[in-house]
Amino acid sequence: MLLYPTVADYWNRLTQSRAITSYNAAISDMDPRLYQQMVADAKEYNRQLAKDGINWTLDPERTARYRSLLNYTGNGIMGYIQIDKLDLMLPIYHGTSASVLSSSIGHLEQTSLPVGAYSFDESLGTPVGRDGSHCALSGHRGLPSARLFSDLDKLTEGDTFTITVLNESYTYEIDQILTVLPQDISPLRIVPGKDYCTLITCTPYGVNTHRLLVRGVRVGTEVMSLYSYRVQSNAILIRPIEVAPFLAAPLLPLLFLAAMIRPGRKRKKTVFDTKENVL
Repeated sequence: MLLYPTVADYWNRLTQSRAITSYNAAISDMDPRLYQQMVADAKEYNRQLAKDGINWTLDPERTARYRSLLNYTGNGIMGYIQIDKLDLMLPIYHGTSASVLSSSIGHLEQTSLPVGAYSFDESLGTPVGRDGSHCALSGHRGLPSARLFSDLDKLTEGDTFTITVLNESYTYEIDQILTVLPQDISPLRIVPGKDYCTLITCTPYGVNTHRLLVRGVRVGTEVMSLYSYRVQSNAILIRPIEVAPFLAAPLLPLLFLAAMIRPGRKRKKTVFDTKENVL
């Protein structure tokens, strides 16, 4: 029972690492024309969202279109997020269903896709004109089986995180941290001329009556070669403190048995040990 959180978290981190590695490997085999079309479709989706405003109720047709975008592998993964300060690298999936949030990070369906604004001026570091984008990513906190966004409250303004989708990585610098009620969605609105991404989790820890919103503004983009990808070693995601219980577990029973069967020292016979003296 004591080892369950460590074992479960280790297993989830291993699964997450494999999902990211498989995703990167699949992307490396993409047809460049398909890649360009997927990015264009996702950015057009964001442009239309910025123009019409966020619709918090998706109809079946729009839901189907949403789930088809950035879904190259067919299993719902659209990329991954990396937060160096927290030593986290987690896959991002479409939607915020219970199955997704139990082990990964979910993209809030009604918000912009994590590819940024339709038109972005790299020299200025802002979207062009009145274009804008606001992606929201949600993750659980305090699960006994997975770490996920448990340490999100340790981030401060000025820290950065990176979102990688296909072969592009978008870096965001945290500029605002809010605590709001669950029904307050106003901080997730799209702001013209801004490219935002907000990370969402529950707060206070274990109570979960409010939501912690950590917002980042896009400050850079890195475009990698389509035929090269980052292979994330599983070992990188395993901290020594997580390995220690696995090494200690089989040793404890052995030490216990050794202590039980260890022969005691022979006691020297004294005069009081003789039958005559006892009688």
